[in-house]
Amino acid sequence: MCGIVGYIGHQDTKEVLLKGLEKLEYRGYDSAGISVLNDNGVHVFKVKGRIATLRDAVDEDVHATMGIGHTRWATHGAPSKENAHPHQSTSGRFTIVHNGVIENYVDLRNEYLQGVQLKSETDTEVIVQLLEKLYDQKGNVSEAFRKTISLLHGSYAVAVIDNEDPDTIYVAKNKSPLLVGLGDNGFNVVSSDSMAMLQVTDRFVELMDKEVVIVKREGVEIQKLDGTRVEREHFVAELDASDIEKGTYPHFMLKEIDEQPAVIRKIVQEYRHEKEGIKLDKDIRQAMLDTDRVYIIAAGTSYHAGLVGKQLIENLAKVPVEVHVASEFSYNMPLLSEKPLFIFISQSGETADSRSVLVQIKEMGYPALTITNVPGSTLSREADYTLHLHAGPEIAVASTKAYTAQIAVLAILAVDTAKAKGIDLDFDPLQELAIVSSAIEALCDQKDEIEAVVSKYLETTRNCFFIGRGIDYFVGQEGALKLKEISYIQAEGFAGGELKHGTIALIEEGTPVIALATQKNVNYSIRANVQEVVARGANACIISMEGLNEENDAFVVPAVHELLTPLVSVVPLQLIAYYAALHRDCDVDKPRNLAKSVTVE
Repeated sequence: MCGIVGYIGHQDTKEVLLKGLEKLEYRGYDSAGISVLNDNGVHVFKVKGRIATLRDAVDEDVHATMGIGHTRWATHGAPSKENAHPHQSTSGRFTIVHNGVIENYVDLRNEYLQGVQLKSETDTEVIVQLLEKLYDQKGNVSEAFRKTISLLHGSYAVAVIDNEDPDTIYVAKNKSPLLVGLGDNGFNVVSSDSMAMLQVTDRFVELMDKEVVIVKREGVEIQKLDGTRVEREHFVAELDASDIEKGTYPHFMLKEIDEQPAVIRKIVQEYRHEKEGIKLDKDIRQAMLDTDRVYIIAAGTSYHAGLVGKQLIENLAKVPVEVHVASEFSYNMPLLSEKPLFIFISQSGETADSRSVLVQIKEMGYPALTITNVPGSTLSREADYTLHLHAGPEIAVASTKAYTAQIAVLAILAVDTAKAKGIDLDFDPLQELAIVSSAIEALCDQKDEIEAVVSKYLETTRNCFFIGRGIDYFVGQEGALKLKEISYIQAEGFAGGELKHGTIALIEEGTPVIALATQKNVNYSIRANVQEVVARGANACIISMEGLNEENDAFVVPAVHELLTPLVSVVPLQLIAYYAALHRDCDVDKPRNLAKSVTVE
């Protein structure tokens, strides 16, 4: 969701910025733009649409060695060229790009910008106009920038260039991710995500909330809002640029589905201890022992992984678990137990709704564990503990390998807690996960069979239902989310027995119903539910587990431990969504209206 890049150095800036924005496309956006500064002044190029369109709009004859760029996901104002970033102050002196939401932009406009004609509908333009207004009063750009930032309420990551200063990019952040990259031989960069600037450097400095940064060719100065300097060491990005390339794959989503066996094996490798079996931070283990209730906070796919995690932790470790949608928790907090432990699950580690909860519960003095795919992300830095997914960069908006990685890590956490409590288990998670990785590998080799399922059940439909019981119900919810978000087929996941309490009224001749049957104790029950919808005309597709399968089942997944079936049953659902989108000529990796990293509430 929105992305910022900036460069100051000696290379031709246009190409660095455009390549950086291309690496941020996965975040989701509807418009894009860059601004570069040279001896002839500021040159702004922006478009509604994709980076490819922006490339065509950029004047190749304009050469510059500094600039800023942006991909926008519309919040204030519709997607349009006028609302696209960068935005400029009235005189054209200051140019800005901004991620986030300024909650008090109307108040700022009414108090400071009376008589100023705004050209866009965005909250962003208010920032740059305010900067110019304050500069006119103070006569010092740095002082005016810090004052501007101090007046902002909400989330922001901003980068500003000054038409009269070709040697500085002004940067600030609050509740929105932003990094400064350090270069050799006289250049430095700014980026929302280290992936965007791996093309030029792998050394980055984390920025904290309400800090401002003066970025020059020869150095970087971090300041607090009062101007006090802050010293901070850089970190080296743990990414291989080749990891974020599609290679021979037509889409990132397909590549990431195929990477799941390797991800599971990587997790096994990282969490294996030669003597103790599981290698886990002792402080995390103690936190799990000390708590009387775990609260899992997540959104979207991570929320669905949390539902599976609840089953794992409660069944194995005997610890009560509640799973909450992050965006609701802050405004409707339940009555908490005496010793709560909060677990935040987030692929990016930058999910704004989850961070809002984290800030709240830290103020209340409660411990927090983040499970994320991005070490050094905001949720990772601000929580007490972190468990890393080791899944590698996930580029497609529709999450696949992060979901399976989250469940695998939750299983390891559950078993480790059980052992620490002295509970005897006939369950070795590392051995069982090794079996799972082989099962997923076999499923990834059956793509033709999955595509045939799509052709039979989903080719012309406008809606689809997923049903399951127990843990299969949670996987059905994830399957429905995958299908709706990339193929635009209206899809919903239900508990099998719940259909007859209202939703069965929507079943008509030919309605596709995908049923999951991987749990022995409810196998006959879910099949009875299938007969109920078939009697109303549904076109039923049963995906079962080997050993529970029957003759007319549409697809059979390999047998694995019952608690880990979500790791294999979700794979055909991921591929069903992929092929359904492909058959409908949808943009598989970048579905409309969606963003990979949701960094605004």
